[in-house]
Amino acid sequence: MSEPKHLAPVGADRTIELLPRPLLQGRRSIAFLVQAGLLAAAYVLAFMVRFDFRVPEAYARTLWLSLPGALAVKLVVFTMFRLHQGWWRYAGLRDLETLVKASAVAAVGAMTINYMALEMRTVPRSIYLLDPLLSVILVGGMRLAVRIFRERLMASRHPQGPAIRVLIVGTGDAAEALLRGLGRPSGTRYKVVGLLDDDDTRHGLRIHGVPVLGGTDRIGAEVQKGNVQEVVFAQASLTRVDMQRIVARCEGRGVRFRVLPKDSGSLVDHRMMQALRDVQLEDLLGRAPVPLESESVRDLVQGKVVLVSGAGGSIGSELVRQVVRHHPARLILLERAENALFLLTEELTEKEPGLSWEPVVGDVTDEPLLDAVFARSRPHVVVHAAAHKHVPMMEHNASEAVRNNVFGTLSLARAAARHRADTFVLISTDKAVNPTSVMGTTKRVAELVVQGMASAHPETRFVAVRFGNVLGSNGSVVPTFKQQIARGGPVTVTHPDMRRYFMTIPEASQLVLTAAALGQGGEVFILDMDEPVRIVDMARNLIRLAGLRPDEDVKIVYTGLRPGEKLFEELSVEGEGTRKTRHEKIFMGKVASLPTDVLAEGLQALRQAADDHQERAVRECLEALVAEARLSPAPARAAEPLLPAAVAAPSPKVSRSHH
Repeated sequence: MSEPKHLAPVGADRTIELLPRPLLQGRRSIAFLVQAGLLAAAYVLAFMVRFDFRVPEAYARTLWLSLPGALAVKLVVFTMFRLHQGWWRYAGLRDLETLVKASAVAAVGAMTINYMALEMRTVPRSIYLLDPLLSVILVGGMRLAVRIFRERLMASRHPQGPAIRVLIVGTGDAAEALLRGLGRPSGTRYKVVGLLDDDDTRHGLRIHGVPVLGGTDRIGAEVQKGNVQEVVFAQASLTRVDMQRIVARCEGRGVRFRVLPKDSGSLVDHRMMQALRDVQLEDLLGRAPVPLESESVRDLVQGKVVLVSGAGGSIGSELVRQVVRHHPARLILLERAENALFLLTEELTEKEPGLSWEPVVGDVTDEPLLDAVFARSRPHVVVHAAAHKHVPMMEHNASEAVRNNVFGTLSLARAAARHRADTFVLISTDKAVNPTSVMGTTKRVAELVVQGMASAHPETRFVAVRFGNVLGSNGSVVPTFKQQIARGGPVTVTHPDMRRYFMTIPEASQLVLTAAALGQGGEVFILDMDEPVRIVDMARNLIRLAGLRPDEDVKIVYTGLRPGEKLFEELSVEGEGTRKTRHEKIFMGKVASLPTDVLAEGLQALRQAADDHQERAVRECLEALVAEARLSPAPARAAEPLLPAAVAAPSPKVSRSHH
C-alpha cells in the first residue's frame, strides 16, 4: 500500500505537513521571489524615507530607472551569499551577519553601476546607506517573523503540561546559549525562573528577559521560592567544592541537578539541550584533568595486535575503547563472561565498523587455549585486566583467588614470553600494599610474578601498574549506594572513617596505557590518586544528588569492617619510596622483588595448596611469599548436611551458623 500523500516520510519534520507538497518542493523558488520583492521594496522605501515620503518627480523618474539595475545587483549578490537557501524558521545571528555583509556588498555594486555604467549621478548618496539598512530590516524581519510564527505554532501543538522550573548557575556564554535552547519548542516545556552568579556586578541584570537573582549562596532560598525542579550548572569555573556546597544547600528539596560539560561552549543553542547530563559523583570529586601522552600511547598500540584479558569488565572494556582510539591492527578480546563479551562486541560493531577484532571466550588459566590464541594472532601488547577483585568474596574463596589472580597472571605472562610479545602490562591495586586481604595479597604475588618474568625474559617488557578504586565499576560501592537509595535506604557504610582512593575508569585506563608506554621492564608503576575520599561523604553526596536528605530521608547505617578490609589504603609500602617519571601523574615504585628460586618454590607450594583447596594452607603460603601481609584466619564455613534438607533429620542439639 502506498503512503498517504498527506503524510510526511519517516524522519521528516512534522511541521512541514502544514504546507502543500508542491509548495514544499518549490520552497527555494518561493523564497527567492519573496526576497526579491522585499529587496525591491527596500530600494523604493529608501527614496521615500530620504524625501519624507514626498519624492519629487525628477527623483521619482531616477528611482524607477535605477530600480531594475539595483535589484539585479542585489539578487546576484544575495545568490552568491546563498541567502535564498537559508531555512528561515532557523534564522539566527549568523544569518543576520551574512545578510548585513550581502546588503553592504550589494550597495557598493549598485553605486558602482549607477555611477560608471549607467551614469546615474542623480541618485542621492544617502540612498546607498538607507537601502542596505532597510534591506536588512525587511529581509531579516521576515525571517524572524517566520521563525517566531513557527515556534508559536509548535508550542501550541505540543501537549500543554506544567513547565519544568529551572534555575541556571552561571551567566556566561554557555548559560546564554542554554537559555535560548531551553526556549526552543520541544517535547518538554521549561521555564527558567532565574540565574545565579557570584559576580555581584551582574546581579539585577537580565539575559533574554531572565533576571540574575544573586550569588550561589541564595540557591536554597531561590529553589524554595521559585519551586525549582532542576538546577543546571552552566559555569565552567565552578570547582567541586562549589558544586558540593550548592548541592548541599538544595538538600531535601527533590531537585534534579544537571550540568553542561566544560567542552560544550562552542555548541549552538539547540545542541545545548543534547549536551546536558545529570550531575555525577565524579563531578563532585572533581579531579584535575589528566595530561595525556597520546604520542607514546599511539607508538605503543598503533598498527599492533593488542590482547586485553578481562575485556568485558569495567576496566577491561574501557581499556579496549582507549586502545581503539589509537588504531591497532587487531584486537583480541579475552573474557570468560560470555554476556559481557557479547555486549562489548556489539558496541564495537556499531561504533567501530572498520576495526579488526576477535572475541575469545576463555579463562586466563587455560594455557593450551592461550598458546593457541598467541600462535594464531601473535599479539604485540598484552594488557592483563582479568582478576577477581571483591575483597569479602575472596576471603571465602582463597583458592579461587590464587588460581585466577596469581596463576592466571603466570599463565598469560608465560604465553607472552613464549610468543615474544613486546609488552605485558599487569593491572594491580593499592590493596597489594601491606595487604590484609586474600585479594590484595594475590595481587602482590602477581606483581612478584611480573617482576620475576621481567628478569627471566628481558625480550618482553613486563610492567605492573598499581592504582586504587575506580568510580562506577561493576559491583563497586557507587552502584551499590545508588541501588540502596532507589529502594529508600538504608545506605550501608562499613565505618565512618573509611577512606579510599578513587579515579574515573577512563582516567585510570588512559594512565595505564601511558605507564605501559613508559616502562622498560620490571617496573611497578604507581598512579597519583590525589587525596583519599571518605566513603560516608560519597554516600551523602549521592543521597543529595537524588534530591533527598542524608540521615532523614535516607538513613546511613554503619555495618563494621568486613573480613580483609582496612580503614585506609596505601599506594606504596613505607620505605619503598617512588621515583618521578616524565608524566606528572605516574610514579615508579621502588618495589622489592624475590629471588627467582624463592619465588618458584613459594609458587609451587601455593599451587599445591590451592589445587587441594586447603584454605588455611593457602593463607600460610601467601604470607610466606609476601612478608608484609597480615591475613585474618579463614572464615568459618557452615557444616553441610549429607542428605538434602527435605529428608535430613536435623538434631535439635546441633546449632548451625549462617554467613
